Amino acid sequence: MRQPSAPPFNAPAARRLRAALGMGPEHVAYGLRASYGLPYVTPDLVIAWERGVAAPSNPELTALAGVLWCSPGELLGRPQTLREHRIARAVAPEDVAHAVGMDLRAYLRTEESGQWKGNERQSAALARILDLALPDFVAVTGREAKLAELLHSAVTTRWQAYVRPVRKLAPVDPGVLEGVLQELHQDYQGHMAATLSWGGGSRSASQSGQEFLDRIVENFWTAVEKRT
Repeated sequence: MRQPSAPPFNAPAARRLRAALGMGPEHVAYGLRASYGLPYVTPDLVIAWERGVAAPSNPELTALAGVLWCSPGELLGRPQTLREHRIARAVAPEDVAHAVGMDLRAYLRTEESGQWKGNERQSAALARILDLALPDFVAVTGREAKLAELLHSAVTTRWQAYVRPVRKLAPVDPGVLEGVLQELHQDYQGHMAATLSWGGGSRSASQSGQEFLDRIVENFWTAVEKRT
């Protein structure tokens, strides 16, 4: 089975946390060797992590968090996948599997594939145990690509027809959702019209409009946040 990629390591955070404790790289390396059974860790390796030249593995990340008196999540960038969110919350896969009522092997296959197939009850349990905000929940359950597709259609055609389909993927308050879709539709149409009026021609308008669409999911969540 292919090994999953390592979670995003926040090198500047590791450096700041070490400095705040008044520790040098050699102290961190010693702690990892003496307390966590990682005999190969040297000050040079710690410096490489802090410079972003290398990234710690999962066991190394957990050990580093112990030495720096922080949670593993404090040493991560913004999690993107289900596995990264679990690691950021320092939750064992067994605990997640138990919470959602899933066999451990089945849950681990879900992390590996990135495809969440849980029912509504299991999805709610997943969101609770990993403390997932709605945008993160949509992303880790593999719904973001479909959401982008629906939003693309909503802003380029009649947004009213996409309120219900979008809400099935992202259960936002209906009133908020209607306002957001209307706003995005107007922004996109106005952006296209303004670009054309500048004399750029259809090619320029198409490129500018595509840039808007490329950020459609980000724009969507930003607009939702402003209204809630």
